[in-house]
Parts: sequence; C-alpha cells; structure tokens
Amino acid sequence: QVQLVESGGGLVQAGGSLRLSCRASGRTFSSYTVGWFRQAPGKEREFVAVISWSGGNTRYVDSVKGRFTISRDNAKNTVYLQMNSLKPEDTAVYYCATSRRVLISIDATDFGSWGQGTQVTVSS
Repeated sequence: QVQLVESGGGLVQAGGSLRLSCRASGRTFSSYTVGWFRQAPGKEREFVAVISWSGGNTRYVDSVKGRFTISRDNAKNTVYLQMNSLKPEDTAVYYCATSRRVLISIDATDFGSWGQGTQVTVSS
C-alpha cells in the first residue's frame, strides 16, 4: 500500500491561506486518484476535493469551490491543497487518501490508504 504523510497545517486568521501537502511513498503513486477529506470536532468526516491520476479531472465540495485548489506533481509523489480565503468553519483535521478507482470518487469508502492528518485551525 501507499504510505501518505500530510503537512502544512497550522493556525491562521480568517481570510488567510495555507497550502497542504500530501507526500506518498511508492512508485505507483501516479496511478492513484487522491482525495482530501476533513473532520471537525464532533462531526463526520467529509469530502473536500479530489484529483484524478493525471490531474486532468478535479471535484470540490460546494463550500470550498473558488477558494481551494487541488493539484499534483507526480514527479514529486505529492498532492497539494491550496486553501485561500479561509473561514473558521474550515477548521478541521485534513486527511489525504488514495483510491484505485478509474473514475474519481468523493466517497470515503472508495479510498484505501489514508494519512495521519494535519490540523488546520482558522481563527475569527
């Protein structure tokens, strides 16, 4: 399985920006769909963004459209989540995960490998 490590989280004021990174081990990373999910205290894990193996297809949850951008650099085995105009409601632990599905999915059950998560806290 692919091993994933997230980084880039932290404390930021509302309106600020952060860039999360998800670095993977394994030579087949470029063949995986990669998704970002988040979980806030007391809430269920929710889908945030997903990118296809080639980077040519992406999807976002409505609440982050226009503010977050997912991208990948397969040469570096890394997927990024650029988060701009952050809001307090974006506060959560953010996880990246990989899926072998050919068609991109936003369903967490389609993702088999998960990172340990990185905390994002947005203050008002």
